[in-house]
Amino acid sequence: MTGAALGRIEIEIDGDGPPVVFLHGIGATSSSFQPLLASLAGFRCIRPDFPGAGRSPRPGVPVTVESLCENALDLVKTIAGGPAHVVAHSMGTLVAQHLAVAAPEWVESLTLFGPIVEPQEAARERLRARAALARRGGMIAVADAVAAAGLSSATKAENPAAVAFVRESHLRQDPDGFADWCEALAEAKGADVRLLSRPTLIVTGDEDPIAPPGVAQGLADRIKGAKFRALSRCGHWTPIEQPKECARLASEHIRAWRQGGTSARPN
Repeated sequence: MTGAALGRIEIEIDGDGPPVVFLHGIGATSSSFQPLLASLAGFRCIRPDFPGAGRSPRPGVPVTVESLCENALDLVKTIAGGPAHVVAHSMGTLVAQHLAVAAPEWVESLTLFGPIVEPQEAARERLRARAALARRGGMIAVADAVAAAGLSSATKAENPAAVAFVRESHLRQDPDGFADWCEALAEAKGADVRLLSRPTLIVTGDEDPIAPPGVAQGLADRIKGAKFRALSRCGHWTPIEQPKECARLASEHIRAWRQGGTSARPN
Protein backbone atom coordinates (compact mmCIF):
# COMPACT_ATOMS: atom_id res chain seq x y z
CA MET A 1 0.00 0.00 0.00
CA THR A 2 1.15 3.50 -0.79
CA GLY A 3 -0.24 6.86 0.21
CA ALA A 4 -1.06 9.70 -2.12
CA ALA A 5 -2.98 12.95 -2.09
CA LEU A 6 -5.02 14.97 -4.54
CA GLY A 7 -5.15 18.44 -3.11
CA ARG A 8 -6.40 17.87 0.43
CA ILE A 9 -7.88 14.44 -0.33
CA GLU A 10 -5.90 11.61 1.28
CA ILE A 11 -5.71 8.42 -0.80
CA GLU A 12 -4.54 4.83 -0.35
CA ILE A 13 -3.40 2.83 -3.37
CA ASP A 14 -2.94 -0.95 -3.40
CA GLY A 15 -1.75 -3.22 -6.19
CA ASP A 16 -1.11 -2.77 -9.89
CA GLY A 17 -3.25 -3.17 -12.96
CA PRO A 18 -6.49 -1.68 -14.27
CA PRO A 19 -7.82 0.90 -11.81
CA VAL A 20 -10.67 0.41 -9.36
CA VAL A 21 -11.83 3.55 -7.53
CA PHE A 22 -13.75 3.17 -4.25
CA LEU A 23 -16.27 5.77 -3.03
CA HIS A 24 -17.32 5.57 0.64
CA GLY A 25 -20.43 6.86 2.37
CA ILE A 26 -21.36 8.95 5.40
CA GLY A 27 -19.43 8.05 8.53
CA ALA A 28 -17.07 5.85 6.54
CA THR A 29 -13.52 5.99 5.19
CA SER A 30 -11.25 4.15 2.80
CA SER A 31 -11.07 1.36 5.38
CA SER A 32 -14.67 0.40 4.67
CA PHE A 33 -13.42 -1.39 1.55
CA GLN A 34 -10.45 -3.16 3.12
CA PRO A 35 -12.22 -6.56 3.03
CA LEU A 36 -12.51 -6.39 -0.77
CA LEU A 37 -8.86 -5.82 -1.64
CA ALA A 38 -7.56 -9.41 -1.65
CA SER A 39 -10.23 -10.48 -4.13
CA LEU A 40 -9.11 -7.73 -6.53
CA ALA A 41 -5.50 -8.81 -6.90
CA GLY A 42 -4.29 -7.72 -10.33
CA PHE A 43 -6.06 -4.37 -10.08
CA ARG A 44 -4.88 -1.00 -8.80
CA CYS A 45 -7.25 -0.20 -5.94
CA ILE A 46 -7.60 3.53 -5.24
CA ARG A 47 -9.38 4.42 -1.99
CA PRO A 48 -9.85 8.09 -1.07
CA ASP A 49 -11.11 9.66 2.10
CA PHE A 50 -13.44 12.24 0.64
CA PRO A 51 -13.24 15.87 1.87
CA GLY A 52 -14.48 16.17 5.43
CA ALA A 53 -14.24 12.43 6.10
CA GLY A 54 -11.57 10.25 7.68
CA ARG A 55 -8.09 11.72 7.23
CA SER A 56 -9.15 14.39 4.74
CA PRO A 57 -9.97 17.82 6.21
CA ARG A 58 -13.13 19.72 5.47
CA PRO A 59 -13.00 21.65 2.20
CA GLY A 60 -13.30 25.39 2.04
CA VAL A 61 -16.59 25.09 0.14
CA PRO A 62 -19.88 23.38 1.01
CA VAL A 63 -19.99 19.61 0.52
CA THR A 64 -22.60 18.55 -2.01
CA VAL A 65 -23.21 15.44 -4.05
CA GLU A 66 -22.14 17.52 -7.06
CA SER A 67 -18.86 18.54 -5.43
CA LEU A 68 -18.15 14.93 -4.45
CA CYS A 69 -18.86 13.86 -8.03
CA GLU A 70 -16.31 16.43 -9.20
CA ASN A 71 -13.82 15.06 -6.65
CA ALA A 72 -14.44 11.53 -7.92
CA LEU A 73 -13.95 12.55 -11.55
CA ASP A 74 -10.70 14.32 -10.65
CA LEU A 75 -9.54 11.12 -8.94
CA VAL A 76 -10.33 9.00 -11.97
CA LYS A 77 -8.64 11.40 -14.36
CA THR A 78 -5.60 12.27 -12.24
CA ILE A 79 -4.90 9.24 -10.04
CA ALA A 80 -6.42 6.40 -12.07
CA GLY A 81 -5.24 8.03 -15.29
CA GLY A 82 -8.00 6.47 -17.36
CA PRO A 83 -11.44 4.87 -17.16
CA ALA A 84 -11.91 3.02 -13.88
CA HIS A 85 -14.18 0.45 -12.34
CA VAL A 86 -16.11 2.21 -9.57
CA VAL A 87 -17.05 0.42 -6.35
CA ALA A 88 -19.18 2.41 -3.93
CA HIS A 89 -21.09 2.10 -0.67
CA SER A 90 -24.04 4.05 0.72
CA MET A 91 -23.85 7.76 -0.15
CA GLY A 92 -20.87 6.96 -2.34
CA THR A 93 -23.25 5.04 -4.61
CA LEU A 94 -25.25 8.20 -5.28
CA VAL A 95 -22.01 9.97 -6.21
CA ALA A 96 -21.13 7.01 -8.45
CA GLN A 97 -24.49 7.17 -10.22
CA HIS A 98 -24.06 10.87 -10.96
CA LEU A 99 -20.47 10.25 -12.11
CA ALA A 100 -21.47 7.48 -14.51
CA VAL A 101 -24.28 9.59 -15.98
CA ALA A 102 -22.17 12.74 -16.32
CA ALA A 103 -18.94 11.11 -17.52
CA PRO A 104 -19.66 7.57 -18.74
CA GLU A 105 -16.43 7.50 -20.74
CA TRP A 106 -14.50 7.51 -17.45
CA VAL A 107 -16.42 4.63 -15.84
CA GLU A 108 -15.84 1.01 -16.83
CA SER A 109 -18.37 -0.59 -14.48
CA LEU A 110 -20.34 0.09 -11.31
CA THR A 111 -20.57 -2.04 -8.18
CA LEU A 112 -22.99 -0.45 -5.73
CA PHE A 113 -23.33 -1.70 -2.15
CA GLY A 114 -26.30 -0.44 -0.11
CA PRO A 115 -27.29 1.94 -2.91
CA ILE A 116 -28.77 5.34 -2.12
CA VAL A 117 -31.51 6.97 -4.16
CA GLU A 118 -32.93 10.49 -3.79
CA PRO A 119 -34.08 10.78 -0.16
CA GLN A 120 -37.74 11.20 0.67
CA GLU A 121 -38.71 14.17 2.80
CA ALA A 122 -38.83 12.20 6.07
CA ALA A 123 -35.29 10.96 5.44
CA ARG A 124 -34.13 14.50 4.66
CA GLU A 125 -35.45 15.68 8.02
CA ARG A 126 -33.72 12.83 9.87
CA LEU A 127 -30.44 13.71 8.16
CA ARG A 128 -30.75 17.37 9.14
CA ALA A 129 -31.55 16.37 12.72
CA ARG A 130 -28.54 14.03 12.83
CA ALA A 131 -26.30 16.82 11.50
CA ALA A 132 -27.53 19.17 14.21
CA LEU A 133 -26.95 16.51 16.88
CA ALA A 134 -23.37 15.90 15.70
CA ARG A 135 -22.57 19.60 15.68
CA ARG A 136 -24.07 20.02 19.14
CA GLY A 137 -22.90 16.86 20.91
CA GLY A 138 -20.03 15.49 18.83
CA MET A 139 -19.76 12.04 17.32
CA ILE A 140 -20.26 10.31 20.69
CA ALA A 141 -23.86 11.51 20.45
CA VAL A 142 -24.55 9.62 17.21
CA ALA A 143 -22.11 6.69 16.92
CA ASP A 144 -24.01 4.09 18.93
CA ALA A 145 -27.37 4.93 17.38
CA VAL A 146 -25.99 4.78 13.83
CA ALA A 147 -24.26 1.45 14.45
CA ALA A 148 -27.38 -0.03 16.02
CA ALA A 149 -29.66 1.15 13.22
CA GLY A 150 -27.43 0.25 10.29
CA LEU A 151 -26.42 -3.31 11.17
CA SER A 152 -28.49 -6.47 10.94
CA SER A 153 -29.72 -8.29 14.02
CA ALA A 154 -27.40 -11.21 13.17
CA THR A 155 -24.37 -8.93 12.89
CA LYS A 156 -25.12 -7.27 16.23
CA ALA A 157 -25.57 -10.64 17.92
CA GLU A 158 -22.74 -12.60 16.30
CA ASN A 159 -20.10 -10.17 15.02
CA PRO A 160 -19.07 -7.68 17.71
CA ALA A 161 -15.99 -6.72 15.69
CA ALA A 162 -18.22 -5.37 12.91
CA VAL A 163 -20.23 -3.39 15.45
CA ALA A 164 -17.01 -1.97 16.89
CA PHE A 165 -15.73 -1.08 13.40
CA VAL A 166 -18.85 0.88 12.45
CA ARG A 167 -18.93 2.62 15.82
CA GLU A 168 -15.25 3.58 15.66
CA SER A 169 -15.56 4.68 12.03
CA HIS A 170 -18.09 7.25 13.19
CA LEU A 171 -16.26 8.25 16.36
CA ARG A 172 -13.16 9.11 14.31
CA GLN A 173 -15.05 11.51 12.04
CA ASP A 174 -14.86 15.26 12.46
CA PRO A 175 -18.34 16.20 13.80
CA ASP A 176 -18.69 19.17 11.48
CA GLY A 177 -17.45 17.14 8.52
CA PHE A 178 -19.98 14.39 9.32
CA ALA A 179 -22.70 17.03 9.63
CA ASP A 180 -21.69 18.51 6.27
CA TRP A 181 -22.19 15.11 4.66
CA CYS A 182 -25.58 14.58 6.30
CA GLU A 183 -26.72 17.99 5.09
CA ALA A 184 -25.39 17.27 1.60
CA LEU A 185 -27.45 14.09 1.36
CA ALA A 186 -30.46 15.93 2.78
CA GLU A 187 -30.28 18.28 -0.22
CA ALA A 188 -29.34 15.66 -2.82
CA LYS A 189 -31.16 14.87 -6.03
CA GLY A 190 -31.14 11.48 -7.66
CA ALA A 191 -29.30 10.75 -10.89
CA ASP A 192 -31.27 9.94 -14.02
CA VAL A 193 -30.22 6.29 -13.97
CA ARG A 194 -32.13 5.59 -17.18
CA LEU A 195 -29.10 7.15 -18.86
CA LEU A 196 -26.63 4.73 -17.27
CA SER A 197 -24.85 2.60 -19.83
CA ARG A 198 -22.14 0.91 -17.77
CA PRO A 199 -22.35 -2.68 -16.46
CA THR A 200 -23.89 -2.37 -13.00
CA LEU A 201 -24.15 -4.70 -10.02
CA ILE A 202 -26.35 -3.70 -7.08
CA VAL A 203 -25.97 -5.46 -3.72
CA THR A 204 -27.92 -4.78 -0.55
CA GLY A 205 -28.74 -6.51 2.73
CA ASP A 206 -32.09 -8.08 3.48
CA GLU A 207 -32.18 -6.00 6.70
CA ASP A 208 -30.83 -2.78 5.22
CA PRO A 209 -33.06 0.06 6.51
CA ILE A 210 -31.41 2.64 4.26
CA ALA A 211 -31.33 0.65 1.01
CA PRO A 212 -34.03 -2.00 1.57
CA PRO A 213 -34.26 -4.75 -1.05
CA GLY A 214 -37.41 -3.33 -2.63
CA VAL A 215 -35.80 0.07 -3.18
CA ALA A 216 -32.52 -1.44 -4.39
CA GLN A 217 -34.36 -3.79 -6.76
CA GLY A 218 -36.32 -0.82 -8.08
CA LEU A 219 -33.06 0.99 -8.78
CA ALA A 220 -31.69 -2.05 -10.59
CA ASP A 221 -34.87 -2.27 -12.67
CA ARG A 222 -34.31 1.29 -13.91
CA ILE A 223 -30.73 0.63 -15.02
CA LYS A 224 -30.45 -1.23 -18.30
CA GLY A 225 -28.89 -4.65 -17.78
CA ALA A 226 -28.22 -4.16 -14.04
CA LYS A 227 -27.87 -7.22 -11.84
CA PHE A 228 -29.25 -7.35 -8.30
CA ARG A 229 -28.38 -9.38 -5.21
CA ALA A 230 -29.82 -9.24 -1.67
CA LEU A 231 -27.62 -10.73 1.05
CA SER A 232 -29.26 -12.59 3.93
CA ARG A 233 -28.63 -11.65 7.57
CA CYS A 234 -27.09 -8.37 6.43
CA GLY A 235 -27.78 -4.69 7.10
CA HIS A 236 -26.48 -1.53 5.45
CA TRP A 237 -22.74 -2.10 5.99
CA THR A 238 -22.54 -4.87 3.43
CA PRO A 239 -18.72 -5.10 2.90
CA ILE A 240 -18.21 -5.19 6.68
CA GLU A 241 -21.08 -7.53 7.55
CA GLN A 242 -20.67 -9.98 4.63
CA PRO A 243 -17.08 -9.38 3.52
CA LYS A 244 -16.44 -12.70 1.76
CA GLU A 245 -19.63 -12.57 -0.28
CA CYS A 246 -19.18 -8.90 -1.16
CA ALA A 247 -15.58 -9.55 -2.19
CA ARG A 248 -16.66 -12.45 -4.40
CA LEU A 249 -19.46 -10.52 -6.05
CA ALA A 250 -17.34 -7.43 -6.73
CA SER A 251 -14.46 -9.48 -8.11
CA GLU A 252 -16.65 -11.61 -10.35
CA HIS A 253 -18.52 -8.59 -11.70
CA ILE A 254 -15.37 -6.62 -12.51
CA ARG A 255 -13.41 -9.59 -13.87
CA ALA A 256 -16.32 -10.78 -16.04
CA TRP A 257 -16.50 -7.34 -17.64
CA ARG A 258 -12.74 -7.34 -18.24
CA GLN A 259 -12.78 -10.80 -19.76
CA GLY A 260 -16.02 -10.91 -21.67
CA GLY A 261 -17.51 -7.45 -21.78
CA THR A 262 -20.57 -8.38 -19.69
CA SER A 263 -21.27 -8.08 -16.00
CA ALA A 264 -21.47 -11.10 -13.78
CA ARG A 265 -24.80 -12.68 -12.91
CA PRO A 266 -24.92 -13.16 -9.13
CA ASN A 267 -25.85 -16.65 -8.06
